[in-house]
Amino acid sequence: MSLQTPSDIPALVLAAGRGERMRPLTDTTPKPLLPVHGRPLLAWHLQALAAGGVRRVWLNTGWLGGCIPAHFGSHFVPWPSKTKHDVLSISYSREDLDFGGALETAGGIARALPQLGPVFWLAAGDVFAPDFVFDPTAAQAFARGNDLAHLWFVPNPAHHPRGDFGLSPAGRALNLPEADPAPRYTYSTLALLRAELFDTPWCDIAPGNPTGTKAPLGPLLRRAMDNGRVGASLYTGRWTDVGTPERLAQLQTEPLETS
Repeated sequence: MSLQTPSDIPALVLAAGRGERMRPLTDTTPKPLLPVHGRPLLAWHLQALAAGGVRRVWLNTGWLGGCIPAHFGSHFVPWPSKTKHDVLSISYSREDLDFGGALETAGGIARALPQLGPVFWLAAGDVFAPDFVFDPTAAQAFARGNDLAHLWFVPNPAHHPRGDFGLSPAGRALNLPEADPAPRYTYSTLALLRAELFDTPWCDIAPGNPTGTKAPLGPLLRRAMDNGRVGASLYTGRWTDVGTPERLAQLQTEPLETS
């Protein structure tokens, strides 16, 4: 099988969650549509994906799922910048229509997987990371390798001081025991994934998740880490998990451009 070219490697942006901690804001608006500096939170990822040469993106929908396709439609046109970008094609995995709600991260990925191909970008639609580059060179290197995932970590934010995973000097993600004193980092929810991660022995969800199995992603990643098949990099640009109204409000006060 020939390798995917950078423009052939699509993205899945997770946009199905309820956003309980963001209530009452999310009672009437899906969290990925909440505005940050005048644009929907999700639009910042779409802009960065287009800048990285990605041409196809899938969005999964759950809570108030009809609002997202109603807002974005089938295409995303990047706003003016120094570089001319092509239009981004948008498709939807409607978990709200098919199963009545979100399938959690691994369940949602498995549902969309038949459309994604062997390698794809993953991002969470409720994270603000305007400096992140969906680097086509990184995607091509990952596609040529044998890893099941490549994760981007961030320094631990105040609300998550223990972090999630370790990072070796060789750039390997480590599933550290709870008592291990080694430094941990927080998984940014930005990743490159291989479809193989959602097959046996890593995952027991049927192809395409026809029954709507709900499953988290963490256990799959930890199994793959234990077998040495997850790489990682540290991302030190701006990053916010927009998980509370207070974090959203703080974002609005911070300057958009870096000096």
